[in-house]
Amino acid sequence: AHAAHHADAPAAAGTAQATGQIKAVDAKAGAITLHHGPIAALGWPAMTMTFKASPEALQAAKVGQTVSFTLKTPENQVVAIQPQ
Repeated sequence: AHAAHHADAPAAAGTAQATGQIKAVDAKAGAITLHHGPIAALGWPAMTMTFKASPEALQAAKVGQTVSFTLKTPENQVVAIQPQ
């Protein structure tokens, strides 16, 4: 039973999907501040935090938008943003 349980553990590298609201965009720092809902894939509760973001994600980000976003793990970099 134990071996099967380990198959559910998050992979070392991959992506996690989440939704949230964009609170701030700092293009110079390459960062986006998001208030996100719980992220089950990472075991995270809802919170506001600042993420590193790809240039594509920064361009798509608008403060105040509710979005779904893709995090690249384990760096926790926002690599894609889709307006809800």
